[in-house]
Amino acid sequence: MDTIGVLMTCPMYSYLEQELDARFNLFKLWQHSSKVDFLKTNQHKIKAIVGNTKIGADAELIDALPELEIVATFSVGLDKIDLRKCKEKGIRVTNTPDVLTDDVADLAIGLILGVLRNICACDGYVRSGKWKDADFELTTKFSGKSVGILGLGRIGAAIAKRAEAFGCSISYHSRSQKPNSNYKYFSNVIDLAKNCQILVVACALTEETQHIINQEVIDALGPKGVLINIGRGAHVDERELVSALLEGRLGGAGLDVYENEPEAPEQLLGLGNVVLLPHVGSDTIETSNAMADLVIANLEAHFDNKPLLTPVI
Repeated sequence: MDTIGVLMTCPMYSYLEQELDARFNLFKLWQHSSKVDFLKTNQHKIKAIVGNTKIGADAELIDALPELEIVATFSVGLDKIDLRKCKEKGIRVTNTPDVLTDDVADLAIGLILGVLRNICACDGYVRSGKWKDADFELTTKFSGKSVGILGLGRIGAAIAKRAEAFGCSISYHSRSQKPNSNYKYFSNVIDLAKNCQILVVACALTEETQHIINQEVIDALGPKGVLINIGRGAHVDERELVSALLEGRLGGAGLDVYENEPEAPEQLLGLGNVVLLPHVGSDTIETSNAMADLVIANLEAHFDNKPLLTPVI
């Protein structure tokens, strides 16, 4: 397979890059100053694209590669891939579900605890020596809270299971009611927000879910409510989120994703009721290795004419 051209769209994970380079003829798009010239020169050599949540495979890139057969994304999310174009051209698409579910769900709980128990500020309080002068202020309990989950897929369900262990009541909104779920279902996100204290965004990013967390939803969650986003930054109307936090219309937020990564809204940086993470939901050594292995396995299966392990298309 070392003659098969595989294009990586941007730097991702060193182990993945090394494994691709060992097995295929690897091209690294970011190393070329002129994307147009590079693609023109190598358009007939590249049969696969490996992308991620930063740079995937848009229509322009797909059209520039006439020999393209498969797009394998180093992520579970598919919003950076033009799926319609792939379907039109018969290009296979794979992602890396399941292997990252636990890490993202763990982090969602960590964000909830971080916001409610003010863990980051507590750490700073000890390090600064302030504890010697006075005890830290009281925080808020997590156990027993009502948790609403937007998107009860693999990750959403894993978050619900973890929250249940804290004695939390669970409700959810998804595109359709889950027949095997005992959690309370709401047919719209506004009613979900009205009936929970913590709202966790865990759905896929689509045209329908872009800015699904808007002013109306945030106001329904209210001044004591907490928003947790481990989905995609574009799920949330960031301007409205900032305004609600500054004005006290929302109690707090825990964010792992943002609309314009790697930029986070500057107004949030000084707020004590917000926990900010640099999109690290699945970034553990164990999960990153498993994701990389899955990308490799899908590519090898495709070029060996075997069934794909995690096909999307």
